[in-house]
Parts: sequence; C-alpha cells; structure tokens
Amino acid sequence: MDRSADRPRTRNLGALRKLLSFTRPYIGQLVIALAALVLAAGSVLAFGQVIRMLVDSGLTSGSTAELDRALMFFLSVVLVTGIAVAVRSYLLNWIGERVVADIRTQVFARVLSLDVGFFETTRVGEVISRLTSDTALLQVVVGSTLAMVLRTGLLMIGGILMLAITSPALTGLVLLGVPFVIVPAWLLGHRVRRLSRDSQDRIADVGAYVDEVVHGIRTVQACCHEPIDRERYGQQVESAFEVAARRSMTSAQLAGVSTLLTFGAIGVVLWVGGRQVLAGSLSGGELSAFLFYAVVVAGAVGSLSELMGQLLRGAGASERLMELLESRPSICAPAQPRPLPNPPRGQVIFEAVHFIYPARPDTPALDGFDIVIEPGERVALVGPSGAGKSTIFQLLLRFYDPVSGAIRFDGVDLRELDPVALRRRLSLVPQDPVIFGADAWENIRYGFAGASDADVRRAAEAAHALEFLDRLPQGFDTFLGERGVRLSGGERQRIAIARTVLRDPTLLLLDEATSALDAESERLVQDALEHLMRGRTSIVIAHRLATVRNADRIIVLDQGRILASGRHEELIAQDGLYARLASLQFQDAALASPRATSAGALERCA
Repeated sequence: MDRSADRPRTRNLGALRKLLSFTRPYIGQLVIALAALVLAAGSVLAFGQVIRMLVDSGLTSGSTAELDRALMFFLSVVLVTGIAVAVRSYLLNWIGERVVADIRTQVFARVLSLDVGFFETTRVGEVISRLTSDTALLQVVVGSTLAMVLRTGLLMIGGILMLAITSPALTGLVLLGVPFVIVPAWLLGHRVRRLSRDSQDRIADVGAYVDEVVHGIRTVQACCHEPIDRERYGQQVESAFEVAARRSMTSAQLAGVSTLLTFGAIGVVLWVGGRQVLAGSLSGGELSAFLFYAVVVAGAVGSLSELMGQLLRGAGASERLMELLESRPSICAPAQPRPLPNPPRGQVIFEAVHFIYPARPDTPALDGFDIVIEPGERVALVGPSGAGKSTIFQLLLRFYDPVSGAIRFDGVDLRELDPVALRRRLSLVPQDPVIFGADAWENIRYGFAGASDADVRRAAEAAHALEFLDRLPQGFDTFLGERGVRLSGGERQRIAIARTVLRDPTLLLLDEATSALDAESERLVQDALEHLMRGRTSIVIAHRLATVRNADRIIVLDQGRILASGRHEELIAQDGLYARLASLQFQDAALASPRATSAGALERCA
C-alpha cells in the first residue's frame, strides 16, 4: 500500500458506486432530499416561463393586472425554491456526514482486524491519511458535490427540453455545439482524474513522514538531524504542491474551455434569435425565455466540467478507502473454531515449525523448530539477535501462521482456534512496553476492562508501580502522555508488568521484562514475577543470562534452530554457545564489580 505506483488506477467514476451501499440505511432521508432537489431544479426552470409571461403579457400588453399576476407567479416560484433548497441542503449534508462517519468507523474496524504482517509493508501515516484527508474529501463529495452534479444535470436536461419547447430550430443550433464542449472536457477530465490520485498519494507521503519524525523526535534531536528532516519534509511538501498545481491547472483549463465554448454558443444563438425577432417569427418573450434556458444549460455544462474534476478527486479517495476496506486479514478465526480446554493447562508444542517473515522471504526465522513445554514449566530462550526468540512469541500470539508444521496450545492447533480466545489466555510483557495516552487506571486495565480499582491497585503494588503512581500529581488519574512520555523507561515497564499481573494469564511471555529497571526495582519486580510465574507456564526471552539461571530449562537458539537445551549448569558443562555467552557476560560483570567498589570507596572518602 505504500507503493502508489503499484496500485491500480481509477479509470472512471465507478469507484464512487461503492459509496451507494453506505446510503442504504438512510434511504428515507435520501428520497426526501432527492425529491427536494428535483423540486428546486424544476422551480428554477419555471423562472423562464415567468420571464416569458412578464415580457409578453405584462410589459408588451401594458396591463398592470398581467404584471401583478406575473409578479405573484414569480414570488410563488421563489418561495418553493427557497424551501426546496433548504430541505435539500440540510438532508444531503446530513447524509454526507453520516456516510463518512460510517466509512471511517468501518475502515478503522478493518484496520484493527488486519494481521501484523499487513503493517510490515504499510506505513502508519498512509493509513492515517486515508482515515483523515481521504474521508474529509469524501464528505465534500457525498454531502455537496454529488448533490450539485444531480442538480446541474437536472437543470441541463430540463433546460434542453424547455429550449426545444420554446424554439426547436434554435435548440438544434445549440445542440450542434455540444460535441465541441464534451470532447475537450473528457480529455482534460482524464488527466484531472490521474493527477487527483497522485495528489492524494503525495499528501499521504507527507503525513507518513510527519508521523515518523514526530514519534521519533527525541532521536531526531539527539542526533542533530533537524536540518536534514527539514529539507526532506520540504521536498515532500514541494512534491505534493507540484502535483496539486498541475491538477489545478488542468481543472482550470477544463473549466475555462467549457465556459468559453458554451457561452460562445449562446452568443451565436442570441444573434440568430435576434434576427428571428426582427423578422416576426419569434416573440420577444420567447427569445428572453430561450436565452434564460440557454444560460441555464450553458452554466450547467460549465459547472459539470468543474464538478467532474471534484468527482474524480472523490473517486480517487474512494478507491483508496475501499482498497483498505476490502483488505482481508491473513490471520482470522476459522468458521467453527475449536474451544480450548477448561480449566486451562498451559502446554505448548511446536512441531517441525518453519516460518519466514513476509518482509524477509529469503531468510527463515525458524527452521524445523521442535519443542514441548509442559504445564507449569519455566523455559528461557537465549541466543544472539536474530536467533528466532521473538518470532516464537509472535507465532504463539498468532500474529503469524507458520509456513509449515504446527503449533499447539493445550493440545489444540492454533489455526483451529479463534485468535481472541487464544490471546485471552496469554500475556506478553515486551522489552519496549507500550503505554497509551490515558491515565494509569486505563493503562493497567487495558485488555481487562472489568477489573475493579482495588484489583488495579493490587496489580500495581505487585509490579512495584504503586509507589510512583501515587506520587503523580493526580495519582492514578494522571494522564501519562502519548506513548507514556511522562514516565521513565523503568516506570513504563512496571505498568506493563502490572497489566500482566491483572490479566492472570495461563501462559506468560516475558521479553526481558526487567531490563529497564534499576537494581532495587529489578529485585522487587523479579520477586513479583517469581510469585506470578509460580504454578503457570512461563517463557522468558533472556539477554542477561543471570536472570534465567534458575529456569527449569534453557533453550539455546541460533538462526532459527535449537542448538542445545538443559539447565544452566548442564549447558555450561557442554562448552557450547551458551557457555561462551555466559563467559563473556559474567566476565564483564566481574570486571565491572571492582570498578563499582572503587567508585563507592572514592565516594565515601569524598
């Protein structure tokens, strides 16, 4: 989705037809709005007859009664027009807002249902752009532009009919000029359509770049990268401007050519009709009415050419939204999901699992991976970066399905389970915890909305988070900032641990859960985790081997394969990869210890 050149282009306004399905729940309001629109258009066409009556009966006859009658007819038409326009305007704008709100809701719901693999190749800023700028453009199209197109189309058709009734000969002359207006409009409209889609893509690029830079603002400023980002952002903006300027120029050419040709045709009609009036074959009122209808038709044709440009922009936005709405997750619940056993046990089995990430098709993340983790067992995964440790967690959470092999939880293949039912029995504490822009209550309660305040406080206490949360300005009610920017790394991690404590899962997934804590907090949180892991299955990703020395089993991974398995002492005795990693880490710790002692001694002397 982030490669605009790879997307199919809109070739016509057919992309807008899909919007009609969103109007079905509001068919009553739509019928009333369309009736008001037809009435308003018809009342505008009635003004031509008012003009004819005024000229032929009121002014030519010299009768004040005829003039009064023409005036009353005029006021009646004005009243009907005003009421019809008000009803049409309100209902169509209401329908436009309602339809766009429904589209936004459905598209966002679709985004939430898409699998993690989808977001490996889709920029977040692209999705945000579609939910904001594209839907805003659709609101204008549905609430205003479509109504104007219908109204203008009715005026054009009705005007041509009234022209034919008033003077068939002059009407034929007008229709001769129609191809000279339609052909340029079609050619320029094709270019407007292409540039409209390009413009929306460039706007999405700008949004994606802003999202990336703003969320990484600390890194940007720490690396003094501001000048480069300013330059790159300026380039993105200029690119968007250049496409928008080309689209605007083409739209202006479309409107100018249409206006020139249509009103040029009116000049010819005025000249021919004037000669007929002088010859006595056409009355002054009929010529006046004919000119009124000719102006209405010309204005309608000119407006349609401009409105078509807006509709084509809307078609591009609609296509982008429907493209997202029609995306289907590759991870979904089967038609008849199998239930998990109750009470849960927490057994995990990997059977010859082979897995490749979609973004890295040439590098297997797991290759023939086999393991059985019994209920209540505490297993540690160690190995160098890229060994496949985090991949095991992502497969257990069913963010992905293996290419081959099977993963079973409590004896049931994950592909036969509803992912929601599976994830309710698992809990992950990531190395980089996610904190949402809300207060501590909501962040700890996230995913377990039914928990009471007392339960939340107990979970916070178990994670050693109670003390610092109570010290915040409004305690647990304090807004923690977007992505938890008001908290330290250790505080964010303790809130994530409290969230896990509250969920009381069957299977614990800990990705170096204490890595961001100071020594004292780590000891307290480790105690809490020890209590939490007691009696339940736990899988721990360990980078610091000192934290997993007491694991029931340590699995050593490298390049997606198991190199060794056993307890700490057994693996040390094997003198393999684990022994080398342990030697490096414990040697570094031993070297650091004297320095720490010396620093403490110097501090005491000072």
